[in-house]
Amino acid sequence: MKYLMGIDNGGTFSKAALFDENGVQISVSSMPTRLITPRPGYMERDMDELWEINAQVCREAIKKAGIAFGDIAGVSFSGHGKGLYLVDADGRPAYHGIVSTDTRAWAQVERWYREGTSEKVYEKTFQEILAVQPAALLAWFKEHEPEVLENTRYIFSVKDYIRFRITGEAYSEYTDCSGGNLVNLKTRSYDRELMKLFGIEECYAKLPPLRNSAEICGYVTKKAGEETLLPEGIPVAAGMFDVNACAIASGLYDEGQMCMIAGTWSINEFIRREPVTNGTVKLNSFFCIPDFFLVEESSPTSAGNLEWFIRHFMGGEAREAKEKNRSIYDVTNEWAGAVEPQDCNIIFLPFLNGSNEDPLAKGTFVGLSAFHDKRHILRAIYEGVVFSHMAHIRKLLQNCNVPKSIRLSGGAANSKVWVQIFADAIQIPIDIVEGKEPGAQGAAMAAGIAAGIYKDYQDAVNRTVKINRTIYPRPEYKAVYEEKYEAYRAVVEGLGGVWSRFKN
Repeated sequence: MKYLMGIDNGGTFSKAALFDENGVQISVSSMPTRLITPRPGYMERDMDELWEINAQVCREAIKKAGIAFGDIAGVSFSGHGKGLYLVDADGRPAYHGIVSTDTRAWAQVERWYREGTSEKVYEKTFQEILAVQPAALLAWFKEHEPEVLENTRYIFSVKDYIRFRITGEAYSEYTDCSGGNLVNLKTRSYDRELMKLFGIEECYAKLPPLRNSAEICGYVTKKAGEETLLPEGIPVAAGMFDVNACAIASGLYDEGQMCMIAGTWSINEFIRREPVTNGTVKLNSFFCIPDFFLVEESSPTSAGNLEWFIRHFMGGEAREAKEKNRSIYDVTNEWAGAVEPQDCNIIFLPFLNGSNEDPLAKGTFVGLSAFHDKRHILRAIYEGVVFSHMAHIRKLLQNCNVPKSIRLSGGAANSKVWVQIFADAIQIPIDIVEGKEPGAQGAAMAAGIAAGIYKDYQDAVNRTVKINRTIYPRPEYKAVYEEKYEAYRAVVEGLGGVWSRFKN
């Protein structure tokens, strides 16, 4: 039996997990990563500290597994998309890493839309421009801190940076770069004219060579092996954007399927052989399976909103739950589940970390009264997150058939209450994949292809992905949620002219 390691760096945690050839998760180690917020809208992390955490979770996962080091056949990566990780000519960080909830470049994006640049960009990338995409952040640096770009040798995503630390070789990868407005989807390559449209043509030479997700991009160096306990010399696959990793780990490999990821980001996606070019969806990018495009609707509006509420308003409940050997999520699920949807008229806009409606929109509760308590607020948070996903799903369904079911992963998938709300509101069955770390598993599948363990992604899916349970929609709740969703939309639209007053 050989084993594969997947390393996943999200917006808040770094994880390493070991899987056997059949997809059984043998061990996992996870650590939070410290965010640095020097100004409103800035979301950064120390890149050296990030590497140290990655090395530590690798060591811990390998020690926990209790296997012979030599039985690890390969390693690969997934990571949050967008953001920016810059490295200088000496291989040192040129700036802090920027994560996928940063909004500092909103003014650049606003200008590109106002001046018509966005339309010219869309002709090449078939996606909207977001403030957190590398193209926007690079333009922000050119305008505000040009010395950072002058000192930069390589432009990386988070997973590319960690791979660079393990192999010493600089590569980029199609799923990440094509989702960041850096690649021409028609030519499958970087595009000087595209960089010129963004005003960052001097950055073209700083873009590393592109590779497919399962291609070998080097081997574990002796130094990295000593720091991580990974065997020196094993193949290192390129890896992929975490939405690809979670999708392939959910079994998404044909055009009749759809999946959602409910974590820090609301990710909603399906795949097809041609991009959607009618302007109804925000993002087209390359999927990890060559010849397929990932059609994606996403925003930082998902389960991270619950984390905020727990952190700031449920400290006492968290301590009490810990004393009773319970999880705080057991408490939130019980409380949210104790309120029927028709008994809670609070509308929550889950825009604490960003929005899928307006780049300046903020998290908002509407309809609070003295009657309401934390149970009602939690119910509103659960429902608001679902409604944000629904807004994305309805755009996707303009371009594909209604699937037989939607596969859900991410933190919300661990809550039976939350999954039932998804099913009742969307009125499509929800499949829950057997509990694993999906980002790490998707990465491990790429590592397995690179190491020759799997023939291709379909072989990897057939051998490793198992549906744990399916939650079916209850028809009697359809009208209730349709009415509540209409109220949600009315609040979003009614506040449309307000957000410009809250730029910080």
